Amino acid sequence: MCYVVGHNIDTNQIIPAEYLTLVPSKPDGYKKLGSYTLIGLPVSYETRFIEPGEYQSKYSIIICGDNFGCGSSREHALVDLGATGVAAVVVESYARIFFRNSVTTGEVYPLESEGRICEECKTGDTVTIELAQSLLINHTIGKEYKLKPIGDARPVIEARSWWNLCLCSKSWDDSCLET
Repeated sequence: MCYVVGHNIDTNQIIPAEYLTLVPSKPDGYKKLGSYTLIGLPVSYETRFIEPGEYQSKYSIIICGDNFGCGSSREHALVDLGATGVAAVVVESYARIFFRNSVTTGEVYPLESEGRICEECKTGDTVTIELAQSLLINHTIGKEYKLKPIGDARPVIEARSWWNLCLCSKSWDDSCLET
């Protein structure tokens, strides 16, 4: 299922600063961090992303408009999305640093739509993503949406970080360190 948000969702809406004291490298901190995902959204979002007392969300895909992840470059904003079970965030555009952090941490697939799908999809719609075809399919309304190809970022995300990708590659060389 998908969770749909609007435009300009900043990192303080994704994870408010008061929860940055949680240490995501510790299993308990990682779990707790997820329970605060998108808790900073305005009260106009009647459907909660995380039910009170839960650590995982029933929504595995977030759909957003423009400028997702703007604001501060806090890495916690990505880690908490991964901690809740989010597999991908599909947006019209990302804040550049958020996109880069998404790739380097490997927590979620940062996908970009070729159109404005946040106005057609609704929270709770059943959606799937076909990475090989660069498609988001909304099964609830029976519509397909073209996504921009993820390209060279895909192996980094699948390895869960660029460092892991370098460690797992068959031949180590300094090209792994180029950014």
